[in-house]
Amino acid sequence: MAESGSGDGAAVRRVRRTVLVAFAGATLGGIGSVVAYALDLGQHWVGLGLAVAFLGVGGGLVAWGHGLMPGGGDVEERPPVGPPAADERAAGASLRDRGAMVGRRGLLGGALATALSATGLAALVPTLSLGPSPGDALRHTAWAGAGAQRLVTREGRAVAVDELQVGGLLTVFPRDHVGDADAQAVLIRLADDVTVRAPAEVSATAAGHVAYSKVCTHAGCPVGLYEAIEQQLFCPCHQSSFDVVEGARPLMGPAARPLPQLPLGVDDEGFLVATGDFSDAVGPGWWSRP
Repeated sequence: MAESGSGDGAAVRRVRRTVLVAFAGATLGGIGSVVAYALDLGQHWVGLGLAVAFLGVGGGLVAWGHGLMPGGGDVEERPPVGPPAADERAAGASLRDRGAMVGRRGLLGGALATALSATGLAALVPTLSLGPSPGDALRHTAWAGAGAQRLVTREGRAVAVDELQVGGLLTVFPRDHVGDADAQAVLIRLADDVTVRAPAEVSATAAGHVAYSKVCTHAGCPVGLYEAIEQQLFCPCHQSSFDVVEGARPLMGPAARPLPQLPLGVDDEGFLVATGDFSDAVGPGWWSRP
């Protein structure tokens, strides 16, 4: 029976070592993940360090719970007489081993706290890659803040007032931002006697021209089809249509918002210019806008 008590103590010590090794591995894994991120060694090393850290913490806690915490549910019949002296000695040895284990809880607790700290740091550090907050950037395009800007084609050629025929359509950009996805607009030439509805702050037409954002307000697809007789713009992705004369309000399809309108003017040399940004934020809605 004495050997049994000694065996129990050895088992406790083995579990304790296992827990310490697991927590040490978790600490090293967390530190390794942070170092891999800082040195830009690659996402696979960052992920491997995190995996080691989480496995170490989890494995250590499981070993701690199964091997060092008192169990429950074990029932032993009480003998009718007092236990033999050998049993008393074995029980005393076991209690002493358990008491020594309790005395070392500070070491295990410190190891756990260190492992959790390293793991938490490793999990938080990659959030640094999220970058700066976009702020108001989603609400403005390259048309804003630079005064009157000439409308140019994909080739960078300025658009004159007499270039388009009635019913014609052209994709245009700000002069210094050709190719910007959120700044692209469709320029349409209407008949001179057509009146276009527009927000109060927007000059609806210039020399019979009107311009709207080319980015559909449903899912961000390019709105590039124009039916001149019905004066409607179409999005080929999901078949939304917009009334050009009525401020590009949606007529059918899933789009629920009008296309933002670009205020137009004509400069002294007879080229079309934008006098400001679109009348509304471009593209689909997001969490802070319907």
